[in-house]
Amino acid sequence: MGSLDSYIPIFLMIVLGIAFAALSLVASRLLAPQRATAAKEAPYECGIVPTHEPASRFPVRFYLVAMIFIIFDIEVIFLFPWAVVFEQLRTFGLVEIVVFAAAVFVSFVYLIANGALDWGPMKRVRPVVTPGVQRTTASTVRRHGPSGPARPTDTGEAA
Repeated sequence: MGSLDSYIPIFLMIVLGIAFAALSLVASRLLAPQRATAAKEAPYECGIVPTHEPASRFPVRFYLVAMIFIIFDIEVIFLFPWAVVFEQLRTFGLVEIVVFAAAVFVSFVYLIANGALDWGPMKRVRPVVTPGVQRTTASTVRRHGPSGPARPTDTGEAA
């Protein structure tokens, strides 16, 4: 049992961390005001009253940029200690960092292939005009309706 004594402080810190998190959640649930009003439920953006509902979906591009940040952040975290002890690691350290750099490079190529850095206008997958098909008023009305495509107004309602 003597070798397990050194793990007791670690176990106690884990238990204290879990207890603190649980007590914080319980306390916030018990002590928080329970009366919801329209003012409390409304979104707040630096004192600007919102005129329309926020967009329901974020483009995947935002997540890809976050992935790029995380990948390069992790790379820097691993490269610094490697550079400090480079002479002690010799060939083993060189092989390990080449494998790590290859994994980072492959993930970076994947993100670029998915358009993470394309901030210009969206590219269409297929052309707007299909070859051999004449675009007519009837086909446009069939696609968009008689009043044209719906455009949002200042109040956020469709025209």
